[in-house]
Amino acid sequence: MTEDFPLSRRGFLGGGLALGCSAAASPLITPVALARAPGENRLVVIILRGAMDGLDLVRPMGEKAFATMRPTLLQGARGHDLDGFFTLHPAMTALAPLWKAGELAFVHAVSTPYRGKRSHFDGQDLLENGGYSPDGSMLPSRDGWLNRAVGLIPGADMRTAFSVGQENMLLLDGKTEVSSWTPDAKVPLSAQARTLLEKIYTGQPVYQEALHQALMLADEDLGDLPARRGVRRLAAYAATQLNRDTRIAAFSIGGWDTHRAQEISLKRAMDQLSAAVLALHKGLGANWKRTAVVAVTEFGRTARENGSRGTDHGTGGAMLLAGGALSGAKVHGEWPGLGPSDLLEDRDLRPTQDVRRSLGWLLRGLYGLDSADIERVVFPHLDMGADPGLLA
Repeated sequence: MTEDFPLSRRGFLGGGLALGCSAAASPLITPVALARAPGENRLVVIILRGAMDGLDLVRPMGEKAFATMRPTLLQGARGHDLDGFFTLHPAMTALAPLWKAGELAFVHAVSTPYRGKRSHFDGQDLLENGGYSPDGSMLPSRDGWLNRAVGLIPGADMRTAFSVGQENMLLLDGKTEVSSWTPDAKVPLSAQARTLLEKIYTGQPVYQEALHQALMLADEDLGDLPARRGVRRLAAYAATQLNRDTRIAAFSIGGWDTHRAQEISLKRAMDQLSAAVLALHKGLGANWKRTAVVAVTEFGRTARENGSRGTDHGTGGAMLLAGGALSGAKVHGEWPGLGPSDLLEDRDLRPTQDVRRSLGWLLRGLYGLDSADIERVVFPHLDMGADPGLLA
C-alpha cells in the first residue's frame, strides 16, 4: 500500500506519534484495526491481554466444588444469574440487558492448543497467529489469522486495512499490509507538520479520513483519560467506521493478569470490556443486528485461588460473544466439571473445545468462507467439527 508514496506512512506516523510497546499484560490500550469487506455483516475481535479468568467472568455457581476453591473471591455480590448454573460476574451486570435481548453469549472451557509453560507472550502469539503444528507449537510464519482471513474474503479491499494504536498486533501481520498510526494524547505536531501530513495523503481519501480521525482522537487528550473512557472512545471510533464501509475491526484490552487482589484488578478490566461492548452497541445503532463481537484471551487461570486473593496462569478459559447476529443468549460449550478427576493437572479448568473453532464458525457464518479454507489457511490443522450454532 505504500508503494505510491516515497515516504512510508508506517515509518513516518509510527515514529512521530508512537507511545512505545507495552508489556504483554499491560492495561494500556492497543491498536484498533479496520478492514473493508463486501456485504453488511460485521465482526469485532477483542484480544484480552493478560489471561482473563473465565471462571470468574462466567461463574459455575452450580458446581459444588467451586465455592470451596474460591473462598474469598466469591464474597460479596453474586452477579447476574444466566441459566441457573452459570452466573455473570457482578462487574459485568451492565451487559445483562444484552443477555435478556439474546445478544450476549459465552463459550466456556475453551483454549488454544498451547499447553505447559503458560507464558503471556507465547500464549498471545499463538492466539493471534492461530496456526499450530501437530505438536502444539506455532507455525514458522509470523502472520495473524485475521490477516489471512481477510485475504480469503471475496471482494475484500486490502487497501482499507489499517490499525490505530501504540504497538504491533501479530493478529494483523501478513500479506495484507496494515498501515498504522497512533492517536497519542500529546501529539508533538506543529501546524506545519500537520499540513505536511495532509499533503502526503492528498488524493487518498481512505488515508485522509484515517488521519482526520487519528488527530481528532489525539486532540481529545485520550492519554489523560481513565482507561475505561479511553477504551469506550476507541470502541466508538471503531463503530463509526463499521457504520461506513468497514466490516471487520480488532483491538485489544490489557489488565487481565490477576495474580493478586483479583477482586480489584479484574473489576477494572471488566469495566473496560463492558464499556467497549456497550460503546459498540450504542455506536452501531441499527447495524448492531448484523454484528458479532468476540473477546478472546491467551489462556485461563487456575481453578483454585492463590494465597494473594488472586489466581495464577491456567489453561481452560472462556470467550465472550455479543451482537445482534448471535443465535441467542447461551453459555455454549461442554462443561468438564471441577472435581478432582476433572481438572487438568489437578489445577486448571480442562479445555473441551479449541477456541479457534468458534472463531472459524464466525468467519464462515459472517463472510461465507469455506470450511476447508478456514482449516487449511486461517487456522491450519484445525478440525472445525459441527456447527456450534453461534449465529442466527
